[in-house]
Amino acid sequence: MFNSVGTVLDPKKSKANYPEARVIVLDDNFNTFQHVANCLLAIIPSMTKNRAWYLSIKVDKTGSAEVWKGNLEQAELYHEQLFNKGLTMAPIEKT
Repeated sequence: MFNSVGTVLDPKKSKANYPEARVIVLDDNFNTFQHVANCLLAIIPSMTKNRAWYLSIKVDKTGSAEVWKGNLEQAELYHEQLFNKGLTMAPIEKT
């Protein structure tokens, strides 16, 4: 017979071990709306075409847009992938 002990994690404490971060695209003078939207669609999970266009326009009108928020490790991946596609990125903001 085998005795196992389960561990119950307190959601408030376990979440503290995984910081969240924001991925922000900045406006520039060389990326087109189409390129920004295509990059967002290709890289950000669950991104829709309408949301990608909305965020591309927001970047142009306001100078920046938060395109993703979540786990820091994923944020770093998306940030790097968007940067490698030529987008101008703000430093990752931990929340």
